[in-house]
Amino acid sequence: MKQPVFFLSHGGGPWPWLDGPFREGFAWLEASLKALPAQLPEPPRAVLAVSGHWEEAEFTVSSAAQPGMVYDYYGFPKHTYHISYPAPGDPALAARVRALAAAAGITVGDDPARGFDHGTFSMMQPIRPQADLPVVSLSMKVGYDPAAHLALGRALAPLREEGVVIMGSGLSYHNLRMFDARAAEPSRQFDGWLRHSLLDLDPEARAAALLRWEQAPYARVTHPREDHLIPLMVAVGAAGGDPGVCIYSENDLRGGITASAYRFGEDVTPTGFDKLAA
Repeated sequence: MKQPVFFLSHGGGPWPWLDGPFREGFAWLEASLKALPAQLPEPPRAVLAVSGHWEEAEFTVSSAAQPGMVYDYYGFPKHTYHISYPAPGDPALAARVRALAAAAGITVGDDPARGFDHGTFSMMQPIRPQADLPVVSLSMKVGYDPAAHLALGRALAPLREEGVVIMGSGLSYHNLRMFDARAAEPSRQFDGWLRHSLLDLDPEARAAALLRWEQAPYARVTHPREDHLIPLMVAVGAAGGDPGVCIYSENDLRGGITASAYRFGEDVTPTGFDKLAA
C-alpha cells in the first residue's frame, strides 16, 4: 500500500525531554504527533526525514547504520545535550534515495557520519518513542530553490510504494525574532494562504503556488529564512496528485502564533487536531 507524505512541525529544541511551561506549550502539537501512526495504512518499513536543520551544497542523505545525535540548539538544560533517540539508520534506503534521484538527473551525496538533529529526533520521539523504526535523514540544498526540492520529492515518490513514510520537518511559521504575540496577524495570514494553496488547489496549481511562496501575505515576515518551509516542497513533490488534509493547527502557539501541519495521500480523513477547521 502507498504510504502518505507529511509536512510536520518538530517544535522548539528538545521539548519532548523537558517539563514545565515550555513543554506544555507544545501539548496540542504533541497530541497530534502521537496520533500520526494511526493514520498510516500499514506499519511502515522506514522514515525518510527531510529536516529544516540540515542543508548542504548538494542534497545529501545519511547512511549510518546507527546514527548519532546532533545537538543543534542552545540555552537548554544540561541534560538535553546527553539525550538519545537510538533509532537505527538504513544504509539500503539511503542508497535507494540516491539511485532514484540519479535516475531523475539529481545528485544526492552520502554522509555516513550524519546523526539525528532536533528537526528529526524531536519530531520522532512523540511519533515513535520506542525508536525501533529505521530513520534516514535527507538534507535540503543550499539556496532553497523550491523547484529543485519539488523535483527531488517527485523523484522519491516511488518510496511510498516501498513502505517508506516521507516526512518534511519544519514549521509553517519560523521567525525566531518575532516568536510572540506580534506574530499573531502575520502567521494567521500566511497560514491561511498556505492552507488554501495546499488544500483547495489542484496538484498542478498547488505546486505552482509553492514556487511563488514569497508572494504570499507576510511571506518574509513569517519566514525570513525559509529553512523551515522548504521541507514542505519535498513533501508536496512526493505527494504527486494526492490531495492533502490539515492534521494539526492552532492559533495560540507561544502566545498567539498560528501554525499547521499536513498529510498528503489518498485518505483525507481529518484527525481532530485542526483547531482552525471551519
